[in-house]
Amino acid sequence: MKILLTGATGLIGRALVAHWQSTHQLILLSRDPKRAGRLLGTNHPCVGQLSDVDFNQLDAVVNLAGEPIAAKRWTEAQKQRICQSRWLLTEQIAGAIQQASTAPSVLINGSAVGFYGRQGPEPISEQELSFYPEFSHDVCARWENLANRAASERTRVCLVRTGIVLSEKGGALSKMLLPFRMGLGGPIATGQQFMSWVHIEDMVALIDFLLHQNELSGPFNATAPRPVTNQQFSQLLAARLGRKAALRMPAFVVRALFGEMADLMLFGQNAQPQRLLQAGFQFRYPYLKEALAALQL
Repeated sequence: MKILLTGATGLIGRALVAHWQSTHQLILLSRDPKRAGRLLGTNHPCVGQLSDVDFNQLDAVVNLAGEPIAAKRWTEAQKQRICQSRWLLTEQIAGAIQQASTAPSVLINGSAVGFYGRQGPEPISEQELSFYPEFSHDVCARWENLANRAASERTRVCLVRTGIVLSEKGGALSKMLLPFRMGLGGPIATGQQFMSWVHIEDMVALIDFLLHQNELSGPFNATAPRPVTNQQFSQLLAARLGRKAALRMPAFVVRALFGEMADLMLFGQNAQPQRLLQAGFQFRYPYLKEALAALQL
């Protein structure tokens, strides 16, 4: 297949390039094509503008581009970067698909379980209509709405609501490792907030699954079927590193350090991948203990 991939230098994008580079023809969109080519070490073309891409020649688009949501404190300027880095490109992609005479058959578009906003311990499937109106929901809801503009009889749209992606090569887990290795890690606040996670291998596999299942469209929770509480996550990560999760970080400290962005750590979602499971997708790592054991930490 000929696939346009945006966000190729991100954690998931890099893993997809490695997985697909010998089986599909990739076009990689990057703000810095030369850097992307060096980083990815691939012979696939890297382009800097969407206008360099002929959408009539594409079989699929996988759109994962966006400013990392937890990289910096949420100033108003940073919030705008988070939003616009997702919204503008997605709007342009949807427009290009609409205008193509032979449109790609599928758009797989990024999103996150933050779509649901803060939730309690109850399981959340893709059919959940009750969401908490906060920044994470606003970002994802508009992102999804813009992607859905590409939907037609010619093009199906899959919305991938990603949880915490576990990888030794970056992402949220890499930021947790140092304090836990030093024996300074532990639960955040009550520790009862749920963390919906997914191993990077399953993340790549489920995107590949959606690419090839022509009857599937709409939202999909890209999370393992066994979410855990923050306390459980802390205990299992500490045990994986041969440490104890003895220190608890109070909520007021988290808020002092991270401001509004602290909501991502103090609240969570018990997201269930109901639609993926119903479609027959099988997770290689459904349990956190085995997922952490498989990583080179």
